[in-house]
Amino acid sequence: MRSLLFTPGDSDRKLAKGLTSDADVILIDLEDAVTAENKVSAREKTADFLRQDAARNAPMPLYVRINDLETEWAEDDLASVVPAKPAGIMLPKARSHDDVARLAGMLDALEQKAGVKPGFLSILVIAPEIPEAVLNMATFQNCDPRVAGITWGSEDLATGLAAAGSRDQDGTYRSPIELARSLCLTAGSAAGIHAIDTVYADFRDLEGLKRDAERAAADGFSGKLAIHPDQVAVINAAFTPGEEEIAKARRIVEAFDAQPGAGAINLDGAMVDMPHLQNAKKLLARAGLT
Repeated sequence: MRSLLFTPGDSDRKLAKGLTSDADVILIDLEDAVTAENKVSAREKTADFLRQDAARNAPMPLYVRINDLETEWAEDDLASVVPAKPAGIMLPKARSHDDVARLAGMLDALEQKAGVKPGFLSILVIAPEIPEAVLNMATFQNCDPRVAGITWGSEDLATGLAAAGSRDQDGTYRSPIELARSLCLTAGSAAGIHAIDTVYADFRDLEGLKRDAERAAADGFSGKLAIHPDQVAVINAAFTPGEEEIAKARRIVEAFDAQPGAGAINLDGAMVDMPHLQNAKKLLARAGLT
């Protein structure tokens, strides 16, 4: 999951365009991208779209971001889209793991009712996106088997904190927002799931996106959210290991394979140990080479 592209659920044109992108995942949005008066029509349009041959044969998984579980729309969102068999559901504004467990239970019942294979739909969690979730991030390490990844929301969180914005004038995150970012990464790593960085809001600033995405990849995130198709290529490049990185990772793995039982080895005059081996394996997995 390098690039995850949001596509408004109320636009036929944008839904179709999303399938032509190189995004690893399409996130059909019924929440922030859809106004209250269009919520019902958007969920119906999304369900119809998911049933079309083009969507069923899409080259990437299609997820649906439903509305917050505390809203009047969430249950109907699920009832409408689950029978159409998206790859999964994105849960916004999760407060703690209790919200994830609640969604998983709802999916159990809806899959059974719709004749969908139990556990078919996976879950992507957005947390922290609200202040309450920042206090509960440790709970997300105990993930339901359905949970494939966790991401976070900087702009909603900044609003919830009454901050002047998510970033300082120099473009760096304000300290409470940076804390939330770190907690998301840590929770995802602890749970053994994808930790996905949030959106870069200025979709015209591809150089800024490049810096942001490369920093996220270096920090350990496995991917990043996108709000415009033009962002996808930049994100994919940032999260795709380069040839030199791959070659080095292969040499580390091969060196340990050649010395079974060794806890540390000398490679090119430097000592490498188990953390280096684990990182090498993760990099090769990210490159699709394992």
